[in-house]
Amino acid sequence: MKLVSKYILNQFLSTNLSIFFVLFSIVSMVFFIQLAKLTSSIEIGFLDLLELYCFMLPRILIFTLPISFFIALTLTLFRLSRENESIVLFTLGFSPKILAALFLKIASLVSILMLFTSLVMIPLVLELQDNFIDYKKTQVKFNYKTGEFGQKFLDWMIFIEKQENNKYENIIMYHPKKSVSDKEQLIIAKEATAQREATGFAFNLINGKMYNFDNTKMIFTGEFENLILNTQFNNSNLKVKKFYEYWFDINSNTKRAKEFVIYTAIALFPLASTLFALSFGIVTYRYEKGFVYIGMFGVIAVYFGLLSLFYKPPLLACFSIFIVSFIASMICFKKMILSRY
Repeated sequence: MKLVSKYILNQFLSTNLSIFFVLFSIVSMVFFIQLAKLTSSIEIGFLDLLELYCFMLPRILIFTLPISFFIALTLTLFRLSRENESIVLFTLGFSPKILAALFLKIASLVSILMLFTSLVMIPLVLELQDNFIDYKKTQVKFNYKTGEFGQKFLDWMIFIEKQENNKYENIIMYHPKKSVSDKEQLIIAKEATAQREATGFAFNLINGKMYNFDNTKMIFTGEFENLILNTQFNNSNLKVKKFYEYWFDINSNTKRAKEFVIYTAIALFPLASTLFALSFGIVTYRYEKGFVYIGMFGVIAVYFGLLSLFYKPPLLACFSIFIVSFIASMICFKKMILSRY
């Protein structure tokens, strides 16, 4: 039996690795696009880019490994059935129950690893990523071109008409409204100077006016002789919270609740879907072709649809999605496999 288990595991691992690397590459490209948006207002080098990518690895892993595990297991068993190897194995005494027990143990280990990644690693790397970006904002170089639109200084859109050495003339700065608490603001200044400091970077505006926007109306708020916008960095921002502090407000914070349900439910997906993989992958290929692809992608669609729709209360949502999926997989396995093999 050990030789049979080793043979099946080798078949599974080879399939899993190929599928995992394909999914990993696709998801990495998606995260690289997010990374490009993330770094639009900071200047980074290749090593900085690599460091940011490392911060994203736990999230890439959580979206690839559980799915590749399920797809690889289903396709491995289907290939063994297509080549009539599964029938030979069952004839030799290697029953579907033994096969289910073997892969449920492996799925449990994968789910435990994914739970650690989702609940511990992801909060930590998100904190490190935010601190890294905040620090990089203090290192920004003021090298803006005159007469060009679309340039950014921190969260401000900036337009400069004229420059002489380190002195700028006729500056327009616009701050868009990004959230309910933010204000849409406009600053017009006659002159400005840029100063590099030890703790950050300062942009000193001279002789200007400030405006706020309220319901598309521009409201004059006042004039100033000197106004400094800087990237001075507070060292307290470098403190990394404990991973469990990240999840403290999951019951009141909708965004955090969705993250918790998505990451936790995906981490449990290998364990919830193992018996589905056996149900769709094991067929008598001579008499039936099965519906492996329909079943496989149907399970993924339904499971991910559930975790996208239900997220309150978070703990109950995760528990319910997992239990319902696991019970459904047991019923499916019993009716499709145990009743026949």
